Amino acid sequence: MLTAERLQDIALELPGTERGTAWGQPVVKVGKTSLYFWNPKWGPVFGMDFDTRDFWIEADPETFFTTDHHRNYPCVLARPERVAEDWVRQRLRDNWLRLAPKKLLKAVRGI
Repeated sequence: MLTAERLQDIALELPGTERGTAWGQPVVKVGKTSLYFWNPKWGPVFGMDFDTRDFWIEADPETFFTTDHHRNYPCVLARPERVAEDWVRQRLRDNWLRLAPKKLLKAVRGI
């Protein structure tokens, strides 16, 4: 099962990341932006566009979902007891590529 600590460890493997907080919860940031958020009630929240979120919810509704609160935000929630670590790694990498400062991206070509 994915825990907040394990998610943080995986995210910290990415270049230029550091620990931070968002809404009082621990996160990992690249630059000034969080790669994910851990909702204490629901588990991990991953940013992505609405179409991608809808795809994951339709493809595997037992693992991925949204809430009334999150519905208007471009993100998906994942059930920590069901989400695969490989999926988590790929989402973190995708978010890192999307959010990392250009200078860092240039310095780390090839990841």
